[in-house]
Amino acid sequence: MIDYNTKTVSELKEVLSAHNRAIPTGAKKADLIKLVEEIMTDNTLFDEMFEEEVAVETATDTEEELAPEIGSVEWNDYVMSHFYKNELIDGNPICAGLRRVAELLLGDVVESGPTEVFPATDNNGPGRATVVYQVVFNWMNSGMFKTYREVADVWHGNTDDLFCAHPVATASTRAEGRALRKALKIRCLAAEELAKKNIVEIVQQTVAVVSNDARISQQQIQFIDTKCKQLDISVTNFINMGENNYNSINDVDKNCAKLMIKHLNGYQNGETDIPESITGYKNWRTN
Repeated sequence: MIDYNTKTVSELKEVLSAHNRAIPTGAKKADLIKLVEEIMTDNTLFDEMFEEEVAVETATDTEEELAPEIGSVEWNDYVMSHFYKNELIDGNPICAGLRRVAELLLGDVVESGPTEVFPATDNNGPGRATVVYQVVFNWMNSGMFKTYREVADVWHGNTDDLFCAHPVATASTRAEGRALRKALKIRCLAAEELAKKNIVEIVQQTVAVVSNDARISQQQIQFIDTKCKQLDISVTNFINMGENNYNSINDVDKNCAKLMIKHLNGYQNGETDIPESITGYKNWRTN
């Protein structure tokens, strides 16, 4: 630091004049030194502030220069590094975190919301709801807009019970998360897309129920057997009189069973003659 006590009065006045400072009438050397020191202190603070601003700009420029290209090998890890710990559940980002990071890296969101909603129609349960969601970005805040859409559905088989109570809202959040991660081009799922249920097992059970429902019902079997017995018709020959061959009546599907019952009613009402090839009731259950 400069010792201004070693300066002459003329030198001190020159410094004050150079900085457009007024020199008080009758000011002594000590007064001039104090004024010069104040000027130099202000200049030092300005220089420090300027240096800090330059440092911040340099750091920002460096970060931008280091950002990998969107969709590159390094891009996924780069995006994931921007999530806070409380925005991740087992490594999967929540929708709120996806919103924040998407705006940080891709630009402001200018529009966000469902474009199509298909609510649940089951009055006796939560049912299945489907939502199409759209997010529009001011891409890199350049004035150019990019739109991303995604669809998601919610039903008891792919959603935890707590959220099944609000299927449309849950589907909306899930679809938004899908749209945001599509925009961010990351490989993981959004946390809202996951469930603690064994989804594979539930789907398999549902498919099995549907498959079983397609088969002839016990009520239909009982009706066919009773009618065949009344009309002295062989159950086995009757069910095989058409194009299909069945080893058992249990192999008949529901729709065919309906047609068979219709034929039996026609025989009973005399609308159609009973072919001789199917006459002769036998206890088919013992075969």
